[in-house]
Amino acid sequence: MLAVGTKAPDFKLPDQNGIIHTLEDYRGQKVILYFYPRDNTPGCTAQACGFADLHPQFGEKGAVVLGVSKDSEASHKKFEEKYQLPFPLLADTELNCIKAYDVWQEKNMYGKKVMGIVRTTYLIDETGIIIKAFDKVKAADNPAQMLRELN
Repeated sequence: MLAVGTKAPDFKLPDQNGIIHTLEDYRGQKVILYFYPRDNTPGCTAQACGFADLHPQFGEKGAVVLGVSKDSEASHKKFEEKYQLPFPLLADTELNCIKAYDVWQEKNMYGKKVMGIVRTTYLIDETGIIIKAFDKVKAADNPAQMLRELN
């Protein structure tokens, strides 16, 4: 996990609609950048729907929400449509951003060691500095936690 106080790595990733996003695009706004393992899994769905439910409050606080996984744009599009998600889901199929943010790590899955995304959320300030970092977050609790962090 990247340390609080460090400059957040820039990225250039397509969302579910094929629109390219960079961190620089959000200069002047707080960014909640959350990394999740897979579209349409129970934990990832709970987390995404939580961010969707609180989306107006994040906007009121001048923050944007960006979700990142290694799933494709097409997978993200189905996920967005199924749950009416009002924020970009970034497709990092090459794992460049995922590795830059140090969330691609060894995990235990059913007793086997595998590489995967550790559910992690970063809060990045208006100038691109990481001001909060949470790893191994509880999917369902993370959106409310991040809203509290903005207060």
